[in-house]
Amino acid sequence: MVTQAPRVGVLALQGGVREHETVLRRLGADVVLVRRPEHLEGLEAIVLPGGESSAIDKLMRIFGIREPLQQLIASGLPTLGTCAGLILLADAIHDAAPGQLQLGGLDVVVRRNAFGAQNQSFEVDLDAPEISEEPVHAVFIRGPLVESVGEQAHVIAALDDGRVVAVGQGNIIGLSFHPEVAGEGRFHAKLIELTVARRSSAT
Repeated sequence: MVTQAPRVGVLALQGGVREHETVLRRLGADVVLVRRPEHLEGLEAIVLPGGESSAIDKLMRIFGIREPLQQLIASGLPTLGTCAGLILLADAIHDAAPGQLQLGGLDVVVRRNAFGAQNQSFEVDLDAPEISEEPVHAVFIRGPLVESVGEQAHVIAALDDGRVVAVGQGNIIGLSFHPEVAGEGRFHAKLIELTVARRSSAT
């Protein structure tokens, strides 16, 4: 029996969309670029990319995506948020822009732009046993920092100095960094794994 490709959305209002699309297609996903509420219909997972979190928040509200997306994530839609996506998924933002709202879902507090300016970007291999036995590659570009992790969330990966840069909670994975920039696909593969598991539980 042929298994239908997982239908994975990438929020495509602003930020690094194409790199995520490329990784997901390489993994065999049916990718939908999400710009309007109707694009959410039938999705089995979604990726919230990097970019400017306050701009993405405003655009989600303008295009009427914020509330239906928030409901889908709360109902168990497998979700991967990178950089700005992590900020949107955090239950609390330490230094939110005026009027900025978040989707929530991750019991964490994050601080925006904690890793400095764009010219202070760096790359590192991280141990993330939940994702892979081998180290995963992370690219940090003005990334947020997870300042605290609540009881409902858990740490997936941290830097050598203990700073938390990847967290999970049920159907949600949030990353301070950009795996997609270097073509690192193991977090996306985990997202698809969550999608397949959700399919199985629904049958």
